[in-house]
Amino acid sequence: MRIALVAVAALIFASACNNKKSDDYKKITSDPALFSNTVYELNNIVMGNNFSPIVASRNYTYASIAAYEVIAAGYPDKYESLGEQLHGLGKLPKPQTGKEIDFGFASILAFARLGEAVTFPEGSMSAYIDSLKQLVREKGMPEKILTNTQAFSDSISSVILAWSKKDNYAETRTYPKYTVLDVPGRWVPTPPAYTQAMEPHWNKIRPLVLDSASQFTPPPPPVFSVTDKKSKYYQELMSIKNAVDSLTEEQKHIADFWDDNPFKLNVSGHIMFGTKKFSPPGHWMSIVGIAAKNAKYDFAATVYSYAITAITQFDAFIHCWDEKYRSNYARPETVINTYIDQNWTPYLQTPPFPEYTCGHSTVSAANAEALTFVFGDNFPYTDTSELDFGIKSRSYTSFRQAAEENNWARFYGGIHFHNSCIVSTEYGKKVGALVSQRLRMKK
Repeated sequence: MRIALVAVAALIFASACNNKKSDDYKKITSDPALFSNTVYELNNIVMGNNFSPIVASRNYTYASIAAYEVIAAGYPDKYESLGEQLHGLGKLPKPQTGKEIDFGFASILAFARLGEAVTFPEGSMSAYIDSLKQLVREKGMPEKILTNTQAFSDSISSVILAWSKKDNYAETRTYPKYTVLDVPGRWVPTPPAYTQAMEPHWNKIRPLVLDSASQFTPPPPPVFSVTDKKSKYYQELMSIKNAVDSLTEEQKHIADFWDDNPFKLNVSGHIMFGTKKFSPPGHWMSIVGIAAKNAKYDFAATVYSYAITAITQFDAFIHCWDEKYRSNYARPETVINTYIDQNWTPYLQTPPFPEYTCGHSTVSAANAEALTFVFGDNFPYTDTSELDFGIKSRSYTSFRQAAEENNWARFYGGIHFHNSCIVSTEYGKKVGALVSQRLRMKK
């Protein structure tokens, strides 16, 4: 799926040896693998900047929408603009008649600009984009077409960027931090870093398709109780402790595969160091590329697949975070250490936010619905996205099967009660179904 920068450089060198101009650039700019590689480049930048999964979803979403709007403008007989469909988004610019535009390359340019600009300073993807521009020039793209392409991409990007700045993200940067209270059953920071609560005001972010963050409000979690051994809570607590204490190698692989911890803090004596992986939204964006390749989707259909997935997980995070800071539920690690075994540790590192509901299960279930809508049910694939981190691949018969396995992964990891994963899946499906049914994208 990935075309490395070194490969791009090799193509530039090879083309430089041939001064004959042609339209060979069209083979490059129409190749869906190039778009998937661009997503991969953003994945690496997001990972390198230690973005939380929630914030990362914002980068992927606005970038994917910008890329899709270019495609919708270039292929109006097949794709419909999201203008006046997503909350707050108006009509998008149309290409000028008589100006030749390479819509595939314009969508890549738009993706790159939004991917970096919505959170961090522009320039993070400059080297990558500059190498692609040099490549298409060497492969025969006339400067006039490149100029037209850049101009149209900028016209779309500017509208999406301005719209993104009205989603309340900047305002939430100044909101009060989460107040930690020493109340039994309430979330408190967990070891080893004891990081403060992540994004406690994310439910204030503007949804894209959901009517509000609380449109699908889950039922409250089981009532906290460590004295009544017959209570639902105590049974859930002992279930997760016993499971982690007796994990099989297969269960460990499942937990590791879906860990997707963007920054794990490793502690060995007085030495502390971090290791990074793609976060849950980055993992699912990689799955989109694998599925599109297996389905032999063309460039436009591939961009569409990324866009609907990114939109779905963006709203899924808003929905989930609304409940997290309503229930403020303690993590299993906290309760087990306090009341049962002070030396117990989960298999995976506990993320820095309340337990209920499960973000990864919510997002995975929502994305599974969106991808099932796009590619159909019973779509087999092998997920190779974790090979970058030394974790062997896993194969699935459908996206829903993958989402169900993720449920068990969070439980095996010792970071989520199984009840939370079950409820999260149910409500994630609701978000995914709503996005798939409400948006008009393909004609």
